[in-house]
Amino acid sequence: MSHKPLQLCAIQMSSGINLDENIADIAAQLATLEPAQQQMVLLPECCLYFGGQYNAQLSLALASQGTQTLTHRLAKLAQEYNVFLVAGSIPVPVPNQQKFTNSCFVFSPDGEALGRYDKLHLFDVAVADNAKQYCESRYAQAGDRVSVISVAGVEVGLSICYDLRFPELFRQLCQQGAKIITVPSAFTRVTGAAHWQTLLQARAIENQVYIVAAGQEGVHANGRETWGHSMIINPWGEILAQQDTGKGIITADYQANVLAKIRHAMPVATHNRFKNKLMSNE
Repeated sequence: MSHKPLQLCAIQMSSGINLDENIADIAAQLATLEPAQQQMVLLPECCLYFGGQYNAQLSLALASQGTQTLTHRLAKLAQEYNVFLVAGSIPVPVPNQQKFTNSCFVFSPDGEALGRYDKLHLFDVAVADNAKQYCESRYAQAGDRVSVISVAGVEVGLSICYDLRFPELFRQLCQQGAKIITVPSAFTRVTGAAHWQTLLQARAIENQVYIVAAGQEGVHANGRETWGHSMIINPWGEILAQQDTGKGIITADYQANVLAKIRHAMPVATHNRFKNKLMSNE
């Protein structure tokens, strides 16, 4: 590989219920990348299967060797296209339970699994759309730890979708060394239009990190509508690349010097008086 800067990439999808078609969509986007460039590619939440129903995700997780099949195919994509692949999320069965974890896997260009993150915050909310009510916890089990993975020598913090609304997670990832935080998502059209960009820019600015956010977009198998608007944002909160609607891939360079300059000029991490302690009200 060359010594060019790490290129950050996000693939926007409109995943359906056909695994092979979703894999083909990912491969088609990966094929457009510059082979000589070192890339980290983020896929959306539920990248390999998105029918809009959590019980369908559970069925996929419980299928015979389903998880092994999914991770094998993702690892093969990373290897074939020579990229670090942050594979949005796939369902992983919880042993001895009728539940799954919504899990993000990171693969190296050699196809090696570098790490995993299980979604911490589950989407149990009422939304004014055609689905009306979401209850992810009925079929999913929340994770219990944060995850920071070294990708091409850069520390990358992992999150998934609804996690975006919990700044404490992003602060912990930053305190553990994250310089990039990924946000694979399937934001609803209603909540996405209201809050998506604002939350992404806030997380980038307050933690002085690069944010890479890949979304699902469009109308899916059960009529659920997702927002899209995948973005790459720098530590100053500037949007470097954006895909509003439709399928596609966006790219931007990770610039370590830009991040270092911002953190040096405004050292909020060292100024933070709430770091690892509670303030008394006395």
